[in-house]
Amino acid sequence: MQAKKVIIIGASSGIGKALAEVYGANLCELGLAARRQHLLEQLHKTLNVPCTVKVMDVADTSSAVAGLTDLITSMDGVDVIIISAGIGLFNRHLDVAIEQQTIALNVSGFTALADTAFNYFAKRGSGCLAAISSVAAIRGSGRSPAYNASKAFMSNYLEGLRFKARLMKLPITITDIRPGFVATDLLKGQKLPWVASPQKAAKQIYAAIAARKKRAYVTRRWSLIAQLLKIAPDSICTKFG
Repeated sequence: MQAKKVIIIGASSGIGKALAEVYGANLCELGLAARRQHLLEQLHKTLNVPCTVKVMDVADTSSAVAGLTDLITSMDGVDVIIISAGIGLFNRHLDVAIEQQTIALNVSGFTALADTAFNYFAKRGSGCLAAISSVAAIRGSGRSPAYNASKAFMSNYLEGLRFKARLMKLPITITDIRPGFVATDLLKGQKLPWVASPQKAAKQIYAAIAARKKRAYVTRRWSLIAQLLKIAPDSICTKFG
């Protein structure tokens, strides 16, 4: 899909920011949303394309939905909506507050925005919704239970929306982006294998969305890890998950 107007939610840093730069380089009009206004404004200044900036807290579902709707209206319609906002916190002591914070953003906030985007594209008659889930969606984690579970929810929900579009016989593309390790704040400087830069990840995500893929592993080598994770015994997943 050759996008002309693109909304990126979670554009202030990490993958979302890198995606804004890639789409900007491809001369797309952008809608940029995130919590931190100063970072959005800094990004806006570096992009030589029309941009609309919207401050948005995805965990506040009602205001997030209103914000996305306003952004769509301000841009006079869009072709692609990308949900890149999310949180990942280690929770070795199973702090309930951390689990609830993760669920509020990665599950409740994501669902509200995904539904809003889907309903907009259904009314419009076409479009593309993409969201950043994770390779972590494949198995559970003893160190961050809510994070892995929330990413599994996202992947499953996106598949459901894809089926819904088929039932409605609408050309709406739903793309599930499943990154492995990307050098963002989520990793907090950990030394891990196969860590991609946000820029490299964003280029592959851009290509996957343009190709109308159902799902894409980023970087592509993580597709092999994903297949191994699906068949790995619990003893292995317990040790590393």
